[in-house]
This record gives sequence, structure tokens and C-alpha cells, in this order.
Amino acid sequence: MTRPLRATPEYAAGNTPPIDIRQFLDGAVGLLGGAANVIMQLSNRPVGYGVVESPVESGNVMIHPIKRLRTTVTYLAVAMLGSDEEREAYREAVDTSHKQVRSRAGSTVKYNAFDPNLQLWVAACLYWGARDLYERMHGPMTDSDADAFYHYAARLGTTLQMRPEMWPANRVAFDRYWEENLAKTVIDPKIRAYFDDLIDLKMLPRPFQLAFGGVHRFFVIGLLPPHLRDEMGATWSPRQDRLLATTLKALGAAESVLPTPVRSFPLNFYLLDMRVRRRLGLRLV
Repeated sequence: MTRPLRATPEYAAGNTPPIDIRQFLDGAVGLLGGAANVIMQLSNRPVGYGVVESPVESGNVMIHPIKRLRTTVTYLAVAMLGSDEEREAYREAVDTSHKQVRSRAGSTVKYNAFDPNLQLWVAACLYWGARDLYERMHGPMTDSDADAFYHYAARLGTTLQMRPEMWPANRVAFDRYWEENLAKTVIDPKIRAYFDDLIDLKMLPRPFQLAFGGVHRFFVIGLLPPHLRDEMGATWSPRQDRLLATTLKALGAAESVLPTPVRSFPLNFYLLDMRVRRRLGLRLV
């Protein structure tokens, strides 16, 4: 199952300048887009059914929300900030769970967590969501920064089984891939019910649901592409859009004056946690 981690072709050829990826990562604020990104990923039916029907109880966010948060954010931290050795170690740990996630004889949708095409879609969602949130908070990237960030973001897929050459060659190719595949997404009643529970924080105690459920829904629906809002049957007004834009700009302005380690939290925290777990021989996933 394992293979050596490699750079994307652009990096291997030396055509993309190195960047400090930390300047493009919005740590704690980035969590606002987490559930919206999950919806994007799972709107691809094989990905959605793979998660909803997964027999891996320890990875079920509705049963173990804190553990699922840790493993998901750790993956992002390792993929974007970790060394090649750390990425390899975390992939092996994730593989132990993913090998159980495959459709059974009676499944209505065929899926396999090792399918590199599904991992390409997940990586594409993570990249698109990170870029979208960054630009909503801080404004458009320069072309050179946007290119460098795009090529670096291939690590979101190559840290698992996505082959480097599968990542679209440039941002224009990516946008074409994104629009074509987003248009194919369909959210059926089974997956929509899972999404509604996720948005309404049904995995948390009732007081948390009442206190934060409405705000969470506002950010989730606002950060979805319009096509997926329609698939969810959600409404979104120009007034809500202006409020979201103002809120994210304010958060971006506040975050921009913070020291890099603070901006990087909790990614840097979970990367450290992963390193400690490795040293102590504890489970990573």
C-alpha cells in the first residue's frame, strides 16, 4: 500500500518558487469552514456513502467528535506542515482505517477509500475551501502567490494515494476540473440528513447545540458553493451574504496582526501532538 512521497511535477522541475505556507493558513478561524468543506467532499456520492456507511466507529464524528476533530486537523497539519517522513507515517496510520471503508455487496453506491480519484476530489475541496476562505478574509492573492499555493496544496492529496500527476497542471485546469465535477454532485435524502445533523451540531451536548447551532449553520451555508446550497434546499439572501463578507473581513484584519504561531493554531498544536504520539509509540489515528 505504501509508496514514496513525491513532489508535484512543477515542484520537481523547480518551476514554482518556495513559499512559507503558514502565511496562507488561517488556523482557528479556518475551522469555520470545516463543516462546509465536509459537505463539499461528501456531495460526491461515493465519498458521502463511504463516510456515512463506514464501519470504523472510532472515526464517526457523530459518536467521537473530539477524536474526529483531532485526526482531521492533524491530517491537514501533517499534509501542509509536516516532513515527508511524517506524511508517510500519518498515511500509514490513516490507511489502517481506510482499508475497512469499501462498499459491500448490498451497497447502493460503490466506493473504496483507496480510490485515488475520490482522494483527488477531497483534496480539491480542501484546496478550494482554503483558498476561498483566505481570499474572503484577506483579499485576492497575487498571481505568483496563488500559483505557489495551488501547487503546494497538491500535498492534500499526495499525502494519501493521489498520484502527483493527477493534480490538475495549473489553476486554469483546476477550475475546469472543479466546475465540471461540482456540477455532477447530488445530495440525496440519506446524505442530507447526515449533513443536517452535522450542521446543527447534533454530536454535541444540547446546550452547545442551542448556543452555537444557529451561528454554525450561518457560516456553513454561507461558505457553500451556490450549487450545493440548492442541493441542500437552503436559502441565502444578499443581506446574509453582506453580513458574512463583513464578518470574515473583520476576522481577517484581526488575525493579520497576530504572530505566525498564533495564526497557525491549532495546526501547529496538532502537529506537535502527532510528533509526541510518534515518539511515545501511541496511535496516530
